[in-house]
Amino acid sequence: MPLERLALSRSTLDRAAARRTDPELVETLLADPQTRVALFSEGEAPVTADPALQLWTAQAIEALGIRKTVASSFFLGMDAEGRGYLALTVTERPEVPEGVRWASLREVGSVLDDTGAGIFTTSVALIAWHTFHTHCANCGTATDVVQAGWVRQCPNCGREHYPRTDPAVIMAIVGPDDRVLLGRGATWPEHRYSTLAGFVEPGESLEDAVRREVVEESGVLVGEVHYRGSQPWPFPSSLMLGFRGEALTSEIRVDEEEIADARWWSREELQADLKSGALILPPAVSIARRLIEDWFGARIPDDAAGW
Repeated sequence: MPLERLALSRSTLDRAAARRTDPELVETLLADPQTRVALFSEGEAPVTADPALQLWTAQAIEALGIRKTVASSFFLGMDAEGRGYLALTVTERPEVPEGVRWASLREVGSVLDDTGAGIFTTSVALIAWHTFHTHCANCGTATDVVQAGWVRQCPNCGREHYPRTDPAVIMAIVGPDDRVLLGRGATWPEHRYSTLAGFVEPGESLEDAVRREVVEESGVLVGEVHYRGSQPWPFPSSLMLGFRGEALTSEIRVDEEEIADARWWSREELQADLKSGALILPPAVSIARRLIEDWFGARIPDDAAGW
């Protein structure tokens, strides 16, 4: 069975894409007392102690006095009760209520409810796209934001540009002796290991991308590849496609560019190294953690040291 309820794959809103063509949509929703608004600044959003994503009514947004500091706005969708949801990015952070703090998606993505996780993930992805894609890729002209934040249109050549998503494979590779292969990135500190991963190249299937990335980074040959699940990873624009691969060889030869070290772990070795601090796994927000737990056969308690 595929992995279920991956941290950043949860959402409850209907994206209601047909409404994006209304040029007055954002202002209409800001005038609606039922609308809910999420605020963002430098990739972070206010969250409560629960934690839950802090959402404001349109009237509460006015009371914050932030309209002059709003840099961008996005329509996120509608809930089952017909309420619209918006995300606003601000250049100056307003004072938030007691018990509310600014936090990143990496920090709280795995513990938010489904609505909050979906809003946060989508908003961070859109904000990153707008930040890095301000000009037309065809003629170089600065583009205009249209369709409630979901399209950038060139006023010169008329080209429309849409949010970018880059497919990447991430894989738990299991050897014939049922050990799992984990690697440490070249820039990572000691003891931090994760599943191998890499971007899909043009003209390449997902399965071939798994096999290529593993042999390039570790020297291990992979045979059968099984899809396990996917989740957005908006840092800035990836879609992580998770797999389990069956290793045909066990000898490791790391590339020493992307991967500094790679090792095989049995379940007993993994438990012992986690307990001693010799191994730090990726956090619960990452699909890598779920792929490791899928092989392990149980949830692994979070290490306070974490990532």
